[in-house]
Order: sequence, then C-alpha cells, then structure tokens
Amino acid sequence: LLLDEYGYSWDKAWDITTKTFAYTNHTIMAEALEKWSVELFKPLLPRIYSIIEEINKRFCQWVIDQGKDYTLVETAIIYDNQIRMANLSIVGSHNVNGVSKLHSDILVDSTFRAFHELYPTKFGNVTNGIAHRRWLGQANPELAEYLEDLIGDDFVKDLSKIDKLNKYAKDKKVVEKLQEIKKVKKEQLAKYIQETTGITVNPDSIFDVQVKRLHEYKRQLLNALHIVYLYREIKYNGLRPVPRTFIFAAKASSGYQMAKNIIKFIHSISQLIESDELVRDYIKVVFLPDYKVTLAEKIIPAADISEQISQAGKEASGTGNMKLMLNGALTLGTLDGANVEIHEAVGDDNIFIFGLGTPEVDELNRHGYKPWEYYNSSARIKDTLDFIRTMTVGGMNFSFIVDYLLTQDSYMCLADFESYVAAQELVAKTYQDKEKWGQMSLINTANAGIFSADRSVEEYAKDIWNIKKVK
Repeated sequence: LLLDEYGYSWDKAWDITTKTFAYTNHTIMAEALEKWSVELFKPLLPRIYSIIEEINKRFCQWVIDQGKDYTLVETAIIYDNQIRMANLSIVGSHNVNGVSKLHSDILVDSTFRAFHELYPTKFGNVTNGIAHRRWLGQANPELAEYLEDLIGDDFVKDLSKIDKLNKYAKDKKVVEKLQEIKKVKKEQLAKYIQETTGITVNPDSIFDVQVKRLHEYKRQLLNALHIVYLYREIKYNGLRPVPRTFIFAAKASSGYQMAKNIIKFIHSISQLIESDELVRDYIKVVFLPDYKVTLAEKIIPAADISEQISQAGKEASGTGNMKLMLNGALTLGTLDGANVEIHEAVGDDNIFIFGLGTPEVDELNRHGYKPWEYYNSSARIKDTLDFIRTMTVGGMNFSFIVDYLLTQDSYMCLADFESYVAAQELVAKTYQDKEKWGQMSLINTANAGIFSADRSVEEYAKDIWNIKKVK
C-alpha cells in the first residue's frame, strides 16, 4: 500500500511499517509457525512475493554487515524454497512478545534464539488475560452477586480488587457459602448432562474437568489412561475411590485423525463404565458435544478440578486455566504456560503440580525418549496398556493407541503417568476434607486478579503500543 498506492520510498514505507506492527507469538508448535512454498506463493501473489524477496535481501545483507551471518540459516525469511512467516513477522515488527512468562522465555532461549541475538531489545512478555466480566459476572451470577455483597463491586472494574476475598479464607461461613454456590452450579451442569447425553452424574462427586482444543500436546490421552487405570482398580483390585465425574469437551481439527481417535477412545471408556454396575457408582465419563463458549460458561463454574496437563514447554499460556481458577477450581497441572504464574499466585499448598518440567523434557528429548522403558519398569503402566489392548467397544479395538504410546508417545504421557496418578490420589484425599478444599478454592478465586484481560491490554498499551493518555 505505502509503496504502490501512496508512492513512499522503500525506506520511508519500511520505517512506517515496522513502527506500526508488533508481533504476538501465540504458540511454539511447528504447525502454527507457518512456512509457505515459493512455488505456491509466487504465482498467486507475485507483487507481495517481490516485496518479501526484497525484505529478505535487505535483512540478510544487514545480518552480514553485523558480522552475524552464521544466524542466517535460522533467521532468513526465504530459505530452502520456503517463506517463513514467523521470521517475516519478527523482522517486520518493532516488538515481539510471548503470552506467558515461560513461553516468552522459551521464545528467547530456543525458538527465536538467533533473532534474540540480533534484536536483544525487541523481545518481551505479556501474559494472557480473560474477560472476567463474562467468565465470572455472566457465567456465574450466583458467585458474582455473593462476592459483591461480601467485598464490594470494585472487582467488576478492576479484578485485582478480588484479593479482598483472601481475608475470609479462615471464615467457615464464607467457605461454606462458596461451596453451596459451587454445588448449585454442579447441579445445573448435572441437569444439562442428563438432558444432553442421558448420563446421570452425582453432583457430590468431584467434577474433574478438561475442556480445551483436542490436541496431543494437551494430553487428553493422559487423562484417559488414568481413567482406564481407575476402572481396572475398581473392577479387579477392590479400589473404592471418592466418586468422580470426568468431564471432557473439545473439538478436533477436521483432518486431525489422532485427535478424532482420542475422542472416540474417551467415548468408548464412557460406554464401558456406564455399562458396568459396579464401576459406574464410583466414576463417570462425560464427553459433551459441540464445545463452544456458551457450553464453557456452563461447565467452568461447576468444576472442582481444572485439568491443565499439557507437556511442559508446549502450552504457550492457556486461558481456560484462568477461567477455571477464577471460578474456584483447583488446578491439577504441569509447570507449563500460565500454570507457572497460577502456581506463583496461589502457592504450593493450593494447586496440584505433577510431572516433568521443561528442562527435564528437553533433557529427555536430547538423550532420546524411550517409552518402552516406562512400560517395562511400571506395573501400573503395563497393566493399563495391556488392558486397553483387550478393550473392544462398539466393534472398535484400541490396540493402535497402545502401539502409538509405545513407539512414539510424542508428548511423553508415559513419562508423566506415575506422577499424574500420585497427584490424582492426592486430589481425592484432599477433597474429603471439605473445609480445606473450600479454603483452597477460595484462595484460587481471590488470587486470580492478575489474569484479567484488562491488565493484559493495559500492558500492551503501555509497553508495546506506547499509547499516551490524553488529559
């Protein structure tokens, strides 16, 4: 536009462009760091391609002039007959940020390390936030109204003011009232589940929730493996656990076959449990269809446990974890994405952390991850996977999932399985102490203030957009 329609010189057009644009990176997943074939791009967009080619030529010459041409393999915009869109975004912007502290560190330390060497002042962080007036005010009016009566309505405009709730952590009446509200939301969701799926769930059971896009790195499969483990323990080994309702909702990309297979697997586990008179008294599995915001508004206020179990280093931030925390759910998660900041906000005693951290995942990858070693060294893993091989539900057998876990397991479900089971056992034990659970829930709600989108936008305006207030 600036060159062709407004007649600016290259230098002036480029100066305006780079001062205008900033790049927020939302994921380090390879499929989202787009690369386009020159053969595809050039015939469709010849003028745009010629501009990208010129940007690349000038950028590469600048890098050579800096004496850092060794970085060009990683930083060149056109390389190996591909246009690398993330590289173009970095070169064409005045600022680059990730969306959680951990994610932004990963961008600087690994994903865009060469660019950070070239542009050490260009990188920063703005942790994601949520629209709390929707996810608390609209989705959970019972809780919002009670909080307004208890601590005033300042938090509606400024979520940081919700920390006034912390002073009631030892107040039994307040804790009990919050638990009563949670029970109301669970009863509402139970009614919806009954109407939608025909499955009857117990509102006094732990509502264990994993609602998010279906992707292998988010590890809905790890959750499913634990459910199969519980099924076996109840059926054959006399386990009588605290009743629990596992609630899933997710959509899979249209061509993502493994994601669709995992959905089918979870549905089949649900059918297996529902047909078993013994097991269904202790655990239920519900996969709610057509996941969208209006459904999330029903599920999130009713959650006791927020499953945030992605492989460490893979989730840029997450915002479901923030919405669930605000509504008093306790996070069961890895130290990944914004879980790290939730952990900092609530402390060790009000969250359930398990699994490998990002440095340990990286170390395991460097040495070569061998899932068979976990299968051979853990009776629980072996028994669970061997049982899955015997599962045939609705004519479908799931041996292929076991084969996948033993030969690929790209996101290390087996490496984290034992730690995950131990964390789930601690969840069940803690839930039996209603007063303690209620206090933990209150502390999560009270310390969710930093996760407001208002705070995120204010940081963008101040630190990246350089917006000035007009008096």
